[in-house]
Amino acid sequence: MYARLAARLSTRLTQATEALLALLMAALVLVVWIGVIDRYHFHWQLPWPEVMARYLMIWAALLAVSSAISRREHIGLTALLLALPAPLRHLLLIAMDLLALALFLYLFCYGLPFAASGANRQAMILGATLQPFYAAIPAAALLCSIQLLLVMLRDHGTHLDRSSPEAGQ
Repeated sequence: MYARLAARLSTRLTQATEALLALLMAALVLVVWIGVIDRYHFHWQLPWPEVMARYLMIWAALLAVSSAISRREHIGLTALLLALPAPLRHLLLIAMDLLALALFLYLFCYGLPFAASGANRQAMILGATLQPFYAAIPAAALLCSIQLLLVMLRDHGTHLDRSSPEAGQ
């Protein structure tokens, strides 16, 4: 029962994240387009498109990690795992998920003070503090932690089983 609930929550969270990613990517394309038009046509010498594009790309890349987690699309070497007996494979996959969860929780805990320190730093070109840009680290780490917990509840370490609906994805 809780596996289906976790699957539904994971799917909804992924849909919301991907909607946000679509907006970030649209903004990124627009900002880069403005920079190109400025450079080759208007010659305004706008200083902000390159910097803004960099921060939009960082946010998009970090948030996209949680979508990969939800689909189990992150990089993994499965040849050895598939050669193991199912009970051992399940235990090992759960252990790897727990290690990844520990990493994301670590990034979240240490990313919060890092993001807060951005309030004291200025992005001179943008005329704003770096806090909203630095916040990408703890925000993405928290989102990845939540998504990883949901897929752990959904999969129970069986996502590589040939009979599992998640196998092959």
